[in-house]
Amino acid sequence: MTTAKIFIDGESGTTGLGIRERLAALPSVTLKSLPSERRRDPAARRDIMAEVDLVVLCLPDDAAKESAALATSLGNAAPKLLDASTAHRVDPAWVYGFAEMEPGQDKRIAQAKQVANPGCYSTGAIGLIRPLVDAGIMPKDFPVTINAVSGYSGGGKSMIQAHDTEHGPAFELYGLKLEHKHVPETQLYGGLTRRPIFVPSVGHFRQGMLVSVPLHLDTLTGRPSGADLRDVLEKRYVGCDLVRVVAPPDDGKLEPEALNGTDRLELSVHVNEKYHQAVLVARLDNLGKGASGAAVQNIGLMLGLHAGVGPREMAHA
Repeated sequence: MTTAKIFIDGESGTTGLGIRERLAALPSVTLKSLPSERRRDPAARRDIMAEVDLVVLCLPDDAAKESAALATSLGNAAPKLLDASTAHRVDPAWVYGFAEMEPGQDKRIAQAKQVANPGCYSTGAIGLIRPLVDAGIMPKDFPVTINAVSGYSGGGKSMIQAHDTEHGPAFELYGLKLEHKHVPETQLYGGLTRRPIFVPSVGHFRQGMLVSVPLHLDTLTGRPSGADLRDVLEKRYVGCDLVRVVAPPDDGKLEPEALNGTDRLELSVHVNEKYHQAVLVARLDNLGKGASGAAVQNIGLMLGLHAGVGPREMAHA
């Protein structure tokens, strides 16, 4: 059986390790690595890039740009690239790797040489907002506010260390200068012309995420009901294996860890028709559909490995 050869540039980080673990379970993939002492050697990295079909970039933004340039310097021998950093997410030369974002996006990913893996917060926010914009219910210039809470594993090495060794704060808001790196992609791929206000937070739990968008229904086009919003979302994601619209719980509560260990994204509409108010909520594992799981889904599409099938299903196919 022919196998796809993949090199993860930056495999020792949280996302890189998650991708490696998932890919290692696939018999159709051969993982290539460099000895630790040669991982910063440009010549060694360029040589291994020439040997593989696809390179995953799990690096800081500047390093990801350098690595992408190193790969493209190979010309016709250049491998396909999947970038897990923020570096190329709004670059028009790169395809955005949210396969369920709109009809045909999975095919664009499959045909692409360069794909940018989405941010975790952005995946939830775009999953909620884009269908409403496309349906004409939410104007493109709507003043969107997005609130979110994530487990600390998405905050990088320093935050992980603070929580793992020093027990960290129980809860904190951050990004209050309103310059979070996920905002540009959320605005662009959410179909918005007005920059959304995004307020992220982190809790003292390792992984799991809730992203919420509060709405005054009478400010939306046509004054839709909660049922109208749910109908738009259900029609957008009909037939999707990993993105599903679910009923809100009877007790009016949602906790962020329910999808941990999966690559699913759940969307729900919570409405009070009396006050014409609603809150849209996305729930996901920030390390699953929000990072490594989405990456493996995109790798599957790019290399034709059970194309269109979710990474967990790929591992057991």
